[in-house]
Amino acid sequence: MADGGTTCTEETLRDLVEVVSAPAYALADRLSGALRAFVEHVALLILAADTSGGQRRGSGDRSFIDGVSFLDLDELRRAIAPGSARRGVLEVAGERVPTLEVLSRNGALLVMANPTSAGDTDGIVLQAWNLVALRAQQLADTAPPDYLQRARAASGERMEALTELADEYSTTLESVLAALRSANLDDRAARATATGIAAEGMVHLRTASDRVRTFTEEPVTTAFERLRDDLRPLVRYRDLDVQFVEPPLDGRPLPSEVAHGARAVVRGSILALVDRPEVGRVRVQWDCDGTNLLISMRDDGPGDLTDASTQLQLVRQRVHALNGRLSVEATPGWGTEMSIVIPLDPPHTTAVAAAWNLRPREFEVLQLLASGRRNRGIAEDLGISENTVKFHVASIYRKLNASGRAEATALFVERGVTADLG
Repeated sequence: MADGGTTCTEETLRDLVEVVSAPAYALADRLSGALRAFVEHVALLILAADTSGGQRRGSGDRSFIDGVSFLDLDELRRAIAPGSARRGVLEVAGERVPTLEVLSRNGALLVMANPTSAGDTDGIVLQAWNLVALRAQQLADTAPPDYLQRARAASGERMEALTELADEYSTTLESVLAALRSANLDDRAARATATGIAAEGMVHLRTASDRVRTFTEEPVTTAFERLRDDLRPLVRYRDLDVQFVEPPLDGRPLPSEVAHGARAVVRGSILALVDRPEVGRVRVQWDCDGTNLLISMRDDGPGDLTDASTQLQLVRQRVHALNGRLSVEATPGWGTEMSIVIPLDPPHTTAVAAAWNLRPREFEVLQLLASGRRNRGIAEDLGISENTVKFHVASIYRKLNASGRAEATALFVERGVTADLG
């Protein structure tokens, strides 16, 4: 038994090493394989921050993976306490599917379909997911900050398109409702029935529109609490007192890329201070003015940090990628204060598309192209053929005067998004 237990532990550790060392696109498959030793399942879905902002990835039964939307996962993420696991049921394509739902301490979601296990292994899955989710967050934190630009651009385009669609259908239904209420129609029973159906449809569409507007957002208080959880391991073995000033309870919710980027900015700033023995105390404060997230950090160090300090290089890049502003005021002998302003609303990417004369579908393809997706993946995401993707890519290269994928991506990130942000 001892030998068997030792072998199982060694295999589990090897599996976890394989998972945490995997590239983002292979994370779901590797994790699914590692967790089968504890919980059998037909499919696995994850929603975690990575270098595309917030990515939904899956492994296993495609009908389950394709049947669970971003909105479904986002609602689950909001309903589960961080650092906990629960058994539940999801309705997928008209069927009720048993699930194991796990939310890591840093807010990444794991869902397993039709879970079966011998014994109480949910806790093992939770701890494994905490480790993997922390690694996923670390990869996102150390990635080039331009992924935040792509996430902001994608967020803005998606929101505009979905809101426009909801508004269009709402207007149509309002017109139908007005016509059915007309006194020129004689069949009152039919008119009353049709009016009820139309009114119900309008409520549904408006509810869908509200869900679109709040999708991938989180309350500023929740985002701040996650920041505190993130910082605990950074300062656990360092004599650094980090004081937190709570944000207002009624602050506007933060888009996911802003919440994630803001936490990365603060973590990066704290890391820049951890190795400075002169710094013993740091105060961190978040606020929201309805349009911007306002971050203030002040230390009790020698007051020798400046805007040009190399320790703040990655912090500056991330703030810029979010279209934010960073100012540093240092007072020799009294410490350094950093003030950061990050807009909450995504940029209007339609201006960028118009500047290049790109059609809406071409711009969608360009966004996915810049996020690193290959032609086959783009075709799957957009529900079109790979040949159609090739046609769009060729048109994009021609309109951007780009020689290939790398140059088109560089133009999108450097000239496209930043021009629209500025």
